[in-house]
Amino acid sequence: MAGFDDKMEGKGEQVSGKLKEMAGRTFNDEDLAAEGVAEQAKGNLHEGVGEVKETAGKLKENLKDMLS
Repeated sequence: MAGFDDKMEGKGEQVSGKLKEMAGRTFNDEDLAAEGVAEQAKGNLHEGVGEVKETAGKLKENLKDMLS
């Protein structure tokens, strides 16, 4: 479940970052646009962590089944 939570949090950061980037570009606010790009990158990383956690959990279950 933790992997799913991380993935959803990452998606939220990506969406929020994209909105900030678009607002920054619309209003010629380079700082806001850069903040949005950084937030999107953070979201991508967070989503990746979630993927790794989910994969590790599945691997753990498969190994457990094989050893039983």
